[in-house]
Amino acid sequence: MGIVIPLLLITFCCIIIWRAGDGFMTASEYIGRNLSEGVRGATINAIASSMPEVFTSLFFLFVLTDAEGFSGGIGTTAGSAIFNGMVIPAVAVLAVIGMKMTKKVHVSRKVLMRDGIALIIAELIFLILISGSVLYWYHGMLLMLVYVVYIVYMFATMKKSEREEMLEEGQLDEGVFESDEEPQGPFFKGLVTFDLERVFIGNNKISGRRAWSLLLFSTLSIAMVCYFLVLACEWIGADTYSVAGLGEFNGLNIPVMFVALILASAASSFPDTIISIKDAKRGQYDDAISNALGSNIFDICFALGFPLFIFTIINGPIHMPPEIVDLSSELRFLLWLLTVVAVVIFTSGNYFGKRKSYLLLTIYVLFVLYIVGRGSGNEFAQSIADWLVSVVKFFRIG
Repeated sequence: MGIVIPLLLITFCCIIIWRAGDGFMTASEYIGRNLSEGVRGATINAIASSMPEVFTSLFFLFVLTDAEGFSGGIGTTAGSAIFNGMVIPAVAVLAVIGMKMTKKVHVSRKVLMRDGIALIIAELIFLILISGSVLYWYHGMLLMLVYVVYIVYMFATMKKSEREEMLEEGQLDEGVFESDEEPQGPFFKGLVTFDLERVFIGNNKISGRRAWSLLLFSTLSIAMVCYFLVLACEWIGADTYSVAGLGEFNGLNIPVMFVALILASAASSFPDTIISIKDAKRGQYDDAISNALGSNIFDICFALGFPLFIFTIINGPIHMPPEIVDLSSELRFLLWLLTVVAVVIFTSGNYFGKRKSYLLLTIYVLFVLYIVGRGSGNEFAQSIADWLVSVVKFFRIG
């Protein structure tokens, strides 16, 4: 029961994040309807689908209030980045192939190279910046600044011809937003099923006021449930924990970073998966892939940088013990290596089919096995960890 209770809580969190994420996505798509494909996927879609990572990292820091809390935030954002880069593109492509919509997906190498190189650079900055035994407010501010630079670049490179084409097609009209969703139906059913689109929009045309109301309520819902996601991860990682009214239970007694790497990251990445599948089903393959890559940049720069900035402004610097420093260095370097591998797979050819999808899924399974091995004290996994840390220390980047 010690593991079952938090797993049930995590499952509940996944469902609420998914439902609230759908509403968030509908609102953010309307707000960002004037952006081109690829730009929208890497910015609006990526931010919308990555809100769970922001709140999960915030709660890890403010609930655990120490270096372990920050390591939980690193685990969530890094794990989500690996999940986004490996699992989401593969699942999205396999979904459209499985539905006989296409045999292989054509993607823009230019878009993949743009977002892939930006992600590799961002993760390298992350690897170098979040190092040492003390973290200050300016570390978080610099991480957020990296994402601001990325956003500015994305908007600056949006082609003028794309803007003019949208003007001609009337896409800049503020009154009506065309959606491919079915009419929403009864208000009461929306409340029961937590379908926020039914509650805030129903059968009406979406407008700016309705979109912002939906966005705000979805954000609050995600924030609330992310607290329980962090609580569940803390329970699993603890030696023992207590649940009001149920008593005391045994956890796995492992670092919370390992729990966050697998469970919190997968739960918080649920909206990214749904969004990319929907984009792929609509034939918007560039958005489906760039959403995953753009989400990664948002995760490591803002979803971790913003909580770090806020926490250190309020509570002062975070002092990291040597074991947490080594664990963080190991994970950040592993994230960078896997990102380079994923980008090479993405950009090798103009098509994305079953072979690439299964290769990415295999790499993710190996990553999960490695993390399980690290958590259980496996000697082979530990030797890999020691090598990763030694490389970081050799180049003095951690």
